[in-house]
Amino acid sequence: MSTPASTKASTIRVDLAGRGYDIAIGPGLIDRAGELSRPLLAAPRVIVVSDQTVAPLYGARLAASFDKAGVRTTSITVPAGESSKEFGAFGRLMNELLDRRPDRKTTLVALGGGVVGDLAGFAAAVLLRGVDFIQVPTTLLAQVDSSVGGKTGINTRHGKNLVGAFYQPRLVLADTDVLDTLPKRELLAGYAEVAKYGLIDMPEFFAWCEKNGAAVLSGDAAKRTYAIEQSCLAKARIVAADERETTDLRALLNLGHTFGHALEAETGFGPDLLHGEAVGAGMAMAFDLSARLGLCPADDALRVRRHLGAVGLPVRLRSIGGDNRRQWDANRLIDHMRGDKKAEGGKLAFILTRGIGKTFVSREVDERTLRGLLDDAIAA
Repeated sequence: MSTPASTKASTIRVDLAGRGYDIAIGPGLIDRAGELSRPLLAAPRVIVVSDQTVAPLYGARLAASFDKAGVRTTSITVPAGESSKEFGAFGRLMNELLDRRPDRKTTLVALGGGVVGDLAGFAAAVLLRGVDFIQVPTTLLAQVDSSVGGKTGINTRHGKNLVGAFYQPRLVLADTDVLDTLPKRELLAGYAEVAKYGLIDMPEFFAWCEKNGAAVLSGDAAKRTYAIEQSCLAKARIVAADERETTDLRALLNLGHTFGHALEAETGFGPDLLHGEAVGAGMAMAFDLSARLGLCPADDALRVRRHLGAVGLPVRLRSIGGDNRRQWDANRLIDHMRGDKKAEGGKLAFILTRGIGKTFVSREVDERTLRGLLDDAIAA
């Protein structure tokens, strides 16, 4: 008998020697988490880490699915938001995990968005010197980006994700049904990462986004699933080729992030600017910088800015946080960029482009040109 349409899922393999894993994408996967995870568990015991927003929505269903599969489950709930990725909050989480008396066969399960995934993934990497973990991402951004690839970490006062580890999950379960409960702003933040894959090296996918982005955001299930699948295929391909960012290939996934992380730092990693919003603004600025340097056709930069703005992303600095009185400063933004993980030998690193789908890493951007771009962006 064929599987009912409501339970169909597609599977994408992240092909890593000895550490490969599947990304399952489709509806109803939270209710099948126990069934799908059980063969991968070293012992029938999991600790679910979630946040105060997501746990009330999906925590009981996830626990029920594990219970049905004969897996003992306990849970820990952390505050929602980037504050849970600070050192103090991480220490509290580690103590709460140890209070549960885990052993090395215990598996952690990250139920939530990018913050929970980064936090629980890093906890798994260091708990008892490493336990397995499973990602159950509940935001579009986490489903297409942060849950895949094994980057885990927490923030410091010096910048975002500067303490962390490359630590791959055993499984990623991207339940497309959960996206129906996301606020529009959260969907938009995730959509910036979807468009990013087209801008990196798939121009035909960016063209698809231009035609179908509005439908993805408005809830077209088929188009939304296709966007997630294409994003995960792109990331799986890049991660398999450069798992630990030892070449510039995986660094291309940071398109928009040098600008974006600086914007996030300047806004205090708070609710005024979501990570995906920062990436969207950062991608527009990366294309503008490339055009200013004569690398990229000005029409391509305009096309990127037009599409991201048309779907509703804040691509102008004055629109960030909804406060036109925010006082941006080019020198402060550049100072934030100096702490970026990609900077080497005092040189800032940018993902630049020769056109849509033609990105590359550059550490040769003149700071006077950069400051001029930032001054113009602030004035626009």
